[in-house]
Amino acid sequence: MREVKRTERGWAGHFIGGADCRFQRNTLLECARRKIIVSTVGNYHPRGRAEIDTVGHLRYYETMAFHAAQHGPYIDSDASRQVFFDSPWSICADKVRDLPEEVDNMANDMHEAVVAELTARLQAGKKL
Repeated sequence: MREVKRTERGWAGHFIGGADCRFQRNTLLECARRKIIVSTVGNYHPRGRAEIDTVGHLRYYETMAFHAAQHGPYIDSDASRQVFFDSPWSICADKVRDLPEEVDNMANDMHEAVVAELTARLQAGKKL
């Protein structure tokens, strides 16, 4: 089984409004020469607004994964090379009041499920 190095990083790995998201996860997975970034964003408060806004159509949280591109010392998402996965990737609601109280924990679990799925695929040498 191949070793996968996991690095937690402190910024959003996708979404142009990521800096305004109060929930951000960015996990870099490295296996041999392959690098994958799993990014989850949500709890979006554009320009400091009080109410949460969506990050996509009816989506308040979302997880995406990308092959990584290295530019000098920096490793960031290559948005042109998305990695698809089977795990749930979004938390949706018709209105913000319909979100469960524990939604941040749900988003964290969603992120962890994608990391686990992609880690297993990397360890098995499967195509991403």
